[in-house]
Amino acid sequence: MMRSLRTRLLAGIIGGMVLLLTIFSLLLYVMIARALVNQFDASLASIAQILATSVERDEDQVEMDLAVQQRPELQNSGQPTYYELRRLDGTVIAKSPLLGARDLPRFEDPGKMPVFTMLQNPDGKSLRAIGLTFVPRNADREGEQATAQPTGGESLALAVARDATDLQRQLRSLRWLLTVASSVVTGLSVLIGTVIVGRGLRPLRLIAAEIAAINADDLTARIEAEHAPAEAVPIKDRLNELLSRLEASFNRERQFNADVAHELRTPLAGIRSTIEVALTRKRDSVEYRAALSDCLEIAAGMQSVVNSLLMLARLDARQITFKTEEIRLAELVNNYWRPLADRAYERQIVLQNDIGPEVTFPLDREHLSMILANLLDNAVEYANERGHIWTAARRFGNSVEITISNTGCQLTAEQIAHVFDFFWRGDSSRLGTGTHCGLGLALVQRLVRALGGGVTAELQQDGIFAVQLIFPIRP
Repeated sequence: MMRSLRTRLLAGIIGGMVLLLTIFSLLLYVMIARALVNQFDASLASIAQILATSVERDEDQVEMDLAVQQRPELQNSGQPTYYELRRLDGTVIAKSPLLGARDLPRFEDPGKMPVFTMLQNPDGKSLRAIGLTFVPRNADREGEQATAQPTGGESLALAVARDATDLQRQLRSLRWLLTVASSVVTGLSVLIGTVIVGRGLRPLRLIAAEIAAINADDLTARIEAEHAPAEAVPIKDRLNELLSRLEASFNRERQFNADVAHELRTPLAGIRSTIEVALTRKRDSVEYRAALSDCLEIAAGMQSVVNSLLMLARLDARQITFKTEEIRLAELVNNYWRPLADRAYERQIVLQNDIGPEVTFPLDREHLSMILANLLDNAVEYANERGHIWTAARRFGNSVEITISNTGCQLTAEQIAHVFDFFWRGDSSRLGTGTHCGLGLALVQRLVRALGGGVTAELQQDGIFAVQLIFPIRP
């Protein structure tokens, strides 16, 4: 299920904050808890060391200094500290009076290094205990001081435990504090994130409102969004470009409809006027035949326009299928030149076909024939008296290039850029409607593209108009 961008941003921000707070809280808790426990253990180890140094051996007797046993921290029943001195066989030598009949648990071979552990006393209170083994010092004899360092002998085990209730309370308070702080920060993050995301998405809502205000009948409007953030500027620019393309497309459609109406209205007016003149009075069969011939010629021009429009519509709808076969280009050009030869001869136009017989390639013959027929007919129509028409072709790599050019071009370089537009002609008065109505080169361009090729037109030196076709050669 799709979620809104607002929900995704909030979920991402809040989820990230919760994850970071959780990690931070755990690290902080571990560091503080370790510091508190280390501080507690250091105090416990200090008492254990004091007790260990107060133990001395006199032959087989082991005694603990009475003054040390009466230290305040060992006598405090509110926060008691317990101790117990044993032989390694388990015999108790001395223990804290606060223990009464109870014993501290034995540490399994604690070794010389102190061992810390948590215990539970019968009252249900938590105890933190330390266990270690040591060799007591020897007692002084005949006025000699006791040796400062152990000189060997039996090792003893000492266990010291202290009430850890306060430590546990501090750790619980720390956990509660971190939990409350994380919850408050999470709640504030939700509130702040909601405000920030709402403000951040406001430009998108403004852009949506501007888009909604655009009327289909007026596509000149553009999206302003002056205060849009940098991330929304590309979206705004692309939308404005889309509106520009839509406006241009609608304008072309309107112009196309107007051109079609004009191209069909003019010949229909010609047919009607011819018929009306013929019916003004009785005429002989020769005059009627002449009128019908004029109407037939005009109808043929109209049919040519309609056929071109139908072909363009089928090309746009991709309803044309192509059949590939091997084509001898020089032969195909000669075939479509023959119907034009008489018109070219009347105007003393010479065709120079420079395409060699070796130029062959696979392509759709029917539609390539339509392209060549349009280009050759256009060249004969617009070449100057005693002009020339050239056809040339060459293969290079996986492509074939065909060029058809003619002399006598009266167009400018700016006008050349419009020769493939619908119903465009160099004569703005639209003389010759029904014969060359401005669809030939437009149809050529779309046929070439449908065949996978490209077409360009250029004005060369000495007024030579050249159309270049490039088709890829496919197996």
